[in-house]
Amino acid sequence: MRRNDIVRYLLLAFSLLVLSIPSFAQVRISVRFGPPALPVYEQPICPGDGYIWTPGYWAWDDDYDDYYWVPGTWVLAPEPGFLWTPPYWAWDNGVYLFHEGYWGPQVGFYGGVVYGFGYFGVGYSGGRWEGNRFFYNRSVTRVNVVNIHNVYNERVNVRVVNRVSYNGGPGGIQARPRPQDDATFRERHLPPVAAQTQHFRDARSNRELHASYNHGRPPVAATTRPAEFHDAVRAKKAGGAYNPPPDRGRGTARNENAGSHPESSGSRPVHPRDLPAMQRPSAHTNVESNRDRKYQQQQEKLYSKQDRDRQRLQQKQDHEDQRMVRQNADQGRKQQTEQHHQMQTQQLQQRHAQQQQRLQQKDQPPHKK
Repeated sequence: MRRNDIVRYLLLAFSLLVLSIPSFAQVRISVRFGPPALPVYEQPICPGDGYIWTPGYWAWDDDYDDYYWVPGTWVLAPEPGFLWTPPYWAWDNGVYLFHEGYWGPQVGFYGGVVYGFGYFGVGYSGGRWEGNRFFYNRSVTRVNVVNIHNVYNERVNVRVVNRVSYNGGPGGIQARPRPQDDATFRERHLPPVAAQTQHFRDARSNRELHASYNHGRPPVAATTRPAEFHDAVRAKKAGGAYNPPPDRGRGTARNENAGSHPESSGSRPVHPRDLPAMQRPSAHTNVESNRDRKYQQQQEKLYSKQDRDRQRLQQKQDHEDQRMVRQNADQGRKQQTEQHHQMQTQQLQQRHAQQQQRLQQKDQPPHKK
């Protein structure tokens, strides 16, 4: 086995393992000037049980050197007990860094930004989990009690209301993580679900949602469900004047060792067909020993097995998607199915990466110096 082939397979195994880890260590967007103020808008009525409000925010589009609005929307929680920690921008050494949102058992630090509708700078007062059911606080959340009965009323006192959308820096919110926020950050997290990723992508491709076009007042401020822009809530007004610098594209950068936004680093795969193509092991006729030959055979065997695993899982997911169509399933069931498919695919990635790693550690022949 040639040394460069060994290195290539090690890199392949490592890259697969990195892709499968549920973290955000890929790319972080940094911008030289801050995002616009949060627009003023109404929250759409909750579409059904289990939906969690995810507030709108400004994201960055490298292609246009411009901020764009990601509308607030209701999203089904990936699993019972999980809540959404919104993303936020924060001033750091002369630039504004984007911190990705995530799902977890507790709401973590989100910069002290007052997104409203339960997100008033610290924690979330829009509802709570009781067992496997989510109960909505009607004092800050719009719920139709004819359809949703798991509600309560708890008054929330908001002392200061502002529309600032970033933490720190000139004019920014002066808030710092509490000890409990640091503990929450170390808990188990899940990334944005597939429906949210599609929502981000559709928002970015909508020119009217870019700040240079709408001047801080997006025509689609919030939606009932992710990516349903046809029946949306318009912003009543901008949260403040938006005056970006004329050379707004200069000075933007990417930090390769920090968190990411889904549209910056690419969306997470939902189905096996979304995964990078598998690399078939190169066949060598001039193997140097029986051990080299055995290792080559094991590589080929593992490749065939993992290829069959992908095909079987893809077929299984295709059958489930077809069943959803035949049953005329509603959007909620479809979203839950896609979230389950995404989890299955990520688990397959991780399992395959571990198999590659074990093969490298156990049976790879040593290279000759």
